[in-house]
Amino acid sequence: MRHWVMDYETLANCFTGVFEHYKTQETEIFVIHDLQNDLVSFISFLEENINNKEWHISYNGLAFDAQVTHYILDNYYLWKNLGGCEVAEIIYKYAQRCIQKSNNREFSDYPQWKMRMGQIDIFKMHHWDNMAKRSSLKWIQYSMDWQNIIDMPIHHETLIHTQAEIDTILKYCVNDVKSTKEIYNRSHSQVKLRKELTKEYGINLYSASEPRISKEIFGYFLTKKLNIQKRDLKQMRTYRNTIKVSDIILPYISFTSPEFKVLLDRFKSLEVDALNLKGSFKYALDYKDVKTHFGLGGVHGAASKGVYEPDDDMMIMSSDVTSFYPNLAIKNQWSPGHFPKKEFCDQYEWFFEERKKIPKSNPMNYVYKIILNSTFGLSNDEKSFFYDPELCMRITINGQLSLMMLYEQIMERIPGAIALLQNTDGVETIIPKAFYNEYMTICEEWEDKTNLNLEHDQYQKLILGDVNNYIGINDWINVDITKWREVKENQPHYLFKVENDKFSFAPVKLKGRFDFHNLQLHKNKSKLVIPKAIYHYFVHNTLPEEYLETNKNILDYCIGGKSKGDWKQVARKIKDGVYHEEDLQKINRYYISKNGVKIVKVNKTDQREIQLEAGRWLQEVFNDIKIQPKWENYDIDKKYYLEAIEQEINGIIDVSSNQLKLF
Repeated sequence: MRHWVMDYETLANCFTGVFEHYKTQETEIFVIHDLQNDLVSFISFLEENINNKEWHISYNGLAFDAQVTHYILDNYYLWKNLGGCEVAEIIYKYAQRCIQKSNNREFSDYPQWKMRMGQIDIFKMHHWDNMAKRSSLKWIQYSMDWQNIIDMPIHHETLIHTQAEIDTILKYCVNDVKSTKEIYNRSHSQVKLRKELTKEYGINLYSASEPRISKEIFGYFLTKKLNIQKRDLKQMRTYRNTIKVSDIILPYISFTSPEFKVLLDRFKSLEVDALNLKGSFKYALDYKDVKTHFGLGGVHGAASKGVYEPDDDMMIMSSDVTSFYPNLAIKNQWSPGHFPKKEFCDQYEWFFEERKKIPKSNPMNYVYKIILNSTFGLSNDEKSFFYDPELCMRITINGQLSLMMLYEQIMERIPGAIALLQNTDGVETIIPKAFYNEYMTICEEWEDKTNLNLEHDQYQKLILGDVNNYIGINDWINVDITKWREVKENQPHYLFKVENDKFSFAPVKLKGRFDFHNLQLHKNKSKLVIPKAIYHYFVHNTLPEEYLETNKNILDYCIGGKSKGDWKQVARKIKDGVYHEEDLQKINRYYISKNGVKIVKVNKTDQREIQLEAGRWLQEVFNDIKIQPKWENYDIDKKYYLEAIEQEINGIIDVSSNQLKLF
């Protein structure tokens, strides 16, 4: 396969296309305008791509660039006698129609199966078109520390008249191509996996998100097992108006404490709106000084924030259900209502059993994991052939109640037990060491009753912000010296020690806002220096001031600011007694400096204003990374970062003194 990384810019009277060959770095640039009309050579290039079976790599290309490509290929013969600007105007109007269709979630003119050349759309592949993960190319440029974050400097409605303007557009377009190429490089394993799946199943999965992979491969097996056509499978759904919860609760669900008995009665009385599961299923329970929340996304509860480090008589136990939701469905033979139960459940269990046979290093292990985990979410997706809201409710409600049975028994039967966390598929508690055997007995009884399995860990310390934000330091694990060296090289966020020729390490778990390691590109990585300093403080006993002196990575201090819709960003400053104001891009990278500007969001309609950083703090716009010869030249205002670090630490430590006395 030959790959071209590509990007188009369509303006009112100017079209540009930039292509860079993935391997050779050969660059092809095309302009359609009165000053330079490359229509003929552009068409020849595209037809050569088709004849040579070359592929286009793009960001959101399936909904835009590839649509424009095929529109041009289908209509260029009509434009032979038109000027460059006239042709560009026609392309522009079509491009705007593509954008409108995409925004309205309408079907494109050219579905992927109709396209004459292969497409790899990184935007689709990473599921960045999903509302929860939606990310522009500019935001991904920020997230991956791209050298230049450049917004299109010329509005698409602007009429282009000069070569200088065209050169400006091309500079922007080239930057987008090169950053797209970098994302593709970072997506090597995902692309390789999709290539192998496409070859194995004969389904084009090059641009497929993980949920789509799940649907396509599960669907592939279901069509064969049920002897039906793919088009018929895609039409299958089970629609419901209401779900009576008492009808779907498993018979083994029971409690002993008054609080949980009331909870169970409350659940049994529910009739859930099947068309709005998220909005109709919410509940909170106060039990043993911890408030636990129930909802479609799972069960969540946490003790007060603080540092939990038990003394020699206590221990922190962590118990997670193995493949919780898939196992619930498998053990109880649950399936969407429109499928024959046996055939569906047999196939689902087959994926589970096959995965156990495959090493984690094998990509198919990950594929089967996707299939197993995605089915739950897709059961509440009306666009999916898995859709049956009752299946979704069976899994989520019984999962939550089952986990609470374990939690209740631990708290009721173990004297002095202290609840720390309950989070979807596991619980963390502090128990006396003398009751460890009783704890394991409770777990075994629960496993026998539910037919599910638990995995156990022990923490030596838990730094708790809330249910989704914490640092867990596992207990020490003794290993052979060869293994110890291997782990030490590959796991920078473990603790290590050598005592009496015994080698040990302790894994460190970072969750939520305390996590700074290998963040997904769509995640907000602003101010990484803060979670890094917090980690070093609680795990390595390094004072924040000392850590800030050692961290000289300017990108760890950077922040991403973005504006949408009618909002714009402006930079304001007073220099030599004169007020200056400059319009900025919609997405900007900046850090807090001693002598910078004040970045303000301004509403274009009503002139409302919001400061990106409230108070006295100033910002240095850093869209173009410039490496300073001396660290001091960045003029970072460390007080800002130190205050944020100390606020987080003090918020945890202030309540910890009392907690620690408990143990």
